[in-house]
Amino acid sequence: MKGDCVEIVVDAGDTTRTYEVVASRAGRRVETAVRRGVVEVSEVTRSGTVVRTARFMANRVLALVEQPIPREESSDKEG
Repeated sequence: MKGDCVEIVVDAGDTTRTYEVVASRAGRRVETAVRRGVVEVSEVTRSGTVVRTARFMANRVLALVEQPIPREESSDKEG
């Protein structure tokens, strides 16, 4: 399984913008945190090392949607 996917919808003045942070490799996960008025979305390895981080002002964030990536069904299960 590859991990998580997080969508962030941000108010950009006259329009909205959608950003997506996806765990790029097996074993990685995406963590979210709100600290001091900033929303941080980070891709993290199994050992806890941060690979990349996206930061947004909390008052501009309209939606934060966390989604698991669906598992692929294996073809060896036939019934």
